Amino acid sequence: MTPRKNETERDVTVRFKRLSPQAVPPAYAHAGDAGMDLCACEAVRIEPGRRALVRTGWAVALPPGCEGQVRPRSGLALKYGVTVLNAPGTIDEGYRGELGVILINLGEAAFSVEPGMRIAQLVIASVARAGVEIAEDLGETARGAGGFGSTGV
Repeated sequence: MTPRKNETERDVTVRFKRLSPQAVPPAYAHAGDAGMDLCACEAVRIEPGRRALVRTGWAVALPPGCEGQVRPRSGLALKYGVTVLNAPGTIDEGYRGELGVILINLGEAAFSVEPGMRIAQLVIASVARAGVEIAEDLGETARGAGGFGSTGV
């Protein structure tokens, strides 16, 4: 196991471009956090059972071989039933448009997003690009084709 890097060392650098004066820079809340917080740059009201695309006011340039994964914030999910609809949302390295977060309100009351509110997390991850091989046989395993509850509850 390799030792953990200290606070001043970074694996990659991600460049962000501000698109809105209200945009709050993405940031890690605590040392060792996997995801940096993404904040809304606009007010949006989401009724129960509805979804909305919430702007962040930022565009991003991801390093080659990386992706951005937009993930829910556990507090919003637990307290209000608000989560990221397509979790994790994928940001490809070549995308340069504004980062938006698709939120859905699964709660019982309307939810108000305010500018500056932390609405999601952005995790930067390495991407492995796979070659595709069409095969006649995939080989046997102990699990085989068992899935969708095959191991019980």
